[in-house]
Amino acid sequence: MFDVSEVQRRRIALYSHDTQGLGHVRRNLAIAASLASGDPAPEILVITGAPAAGVLPAPPGADFLSLPAFGKRLDGRYEARSLLAPVGALIELRSRILQAALDAFDPDLLIVDKVPRGAGGELERALDDLRATDRTRCVLGLRDVLDGAAVASREWHQQRCTEAVDHYYDAVWVYGDQQVFDPIAAYGLPPVVACRTTFTGYLGHGRPTSPPGFAAPVPSEPFALCMVGGGQDGIDLARSFVQARLPRGRRGVVLAGPYMGDDDREELDRLVVSRPDMTVVGYVDMAEQFIAAAEYVVSMGGYNSVCELLAHEKRTLVVPRARPRTEQLVRARRLAQRGLLDVVHPDELSPERLSAWMASGAGTPRGRRPVDLDGLARLPGLVDAILAPAGSPGRWQPGRRRAVRVAI
Repeated sequence: MFDVSEVQRRRIALYSHDTQGLGHVRRNLAIAASLASGDPAPEILVITGAPAAGVLPAPPGADFLSLPAFGKRLDGRYEARSLLAPVGALIELRSRILQAALDAFDPDLLIVDKVPRGAGGELERALDDLRATDRTRCVLGLRDVLDGAAVASREWHQQRCTEAVDHYYDAVWVYGDQQVFDPIAAYGLPPVVACRTTFTGYLGHGRPTSPPGFAAPVPSEPFALCMVGGGQDGIDLARSFVQARLPRGRRGVVLAGPYMGDDDREELDRLVVSRPDMTVVGYVDMAEQFIAAAEYVVSMGGYNSVCELLAHEKRTLVVPRARPRTEQLVRARRLAQRGLLDVVHPDELSPERLSAWMASGAGTPRGRRPVDLDGLARLPGLVDAILAPAGSPGRWQPGRRRAVRVAI
């Protein structure tokens, strides 16, 4: 148990299972940074399965606990990324680590990203322990879009997510704007989930910035930027961008991401040999300096990338991932309907398509409708409400949890 005798600091744990890329942990780090400004500042434990998480800058008072990593097959199923172990043994190992870590850290608040029982149910032991003491408040944090409606609804039912919310969670936070996409309505989620749900707004404004003294190799001349997220499946977009015609007097910059395979990166390096106006940059901690300076941006449609681009009001073309999940495609199309960006289906991607987009006005604003990007600013208040003593004004009052264990 942590010693808090000197000063009573809140302890907040954030969990993400992280099977692919850095999206989950980057979202949790943005949340951690928004909560780190408390007085006194909370202690924050970021629990993640992302192998590269340790290279990301953590806010003051926050540290990482890295779990043995999952990988994800092309069909969406999990496997061990590095250990020579079946996935069931990996889940068991991670489950025991989670149980011990949360017992020792004894958080006031646990925020779980996306999967209410944890990947493969790995969080259930720890959640049972937390519910037995009933001291820790638990929040389920959801992206605005989980997947296409049919798939998301089926998986929510198969994974018994409603029962998990009913039994374990005090609140559900949707990190999005209900006017853009409402998962409660789209997926037909029941009243027990709806009554605990708050739409925070997108986590756009106020995201963490680079540490003092950090200088990214940003071109001084006008440039177009290509972002491929973690890079593990970004070679098609990067290749098309490197082969596209740039507007006169512009450079092109590709952020390759930390997970781009060696063969794919070597292919890009070969392609740019004949393109003095193109640069491929390896991993950078944060992309905001490139985004802020870019004239045009072509990007995959991950949640964090889209939030950053909307916050910077960039001329943006999104080429979303469409397989094995359609989450990025659904979000991009909804935002395109509001005039906030342009979208091209990955099956229609080509160098010529990117060239034409950059030459034709490149996402010039056209009757944009507003979108709520202030979720990070609202999170500290939501934490205060859920942790307020019973009977305090403004305390969060969700529907009551069941007092008995749900059969699982």
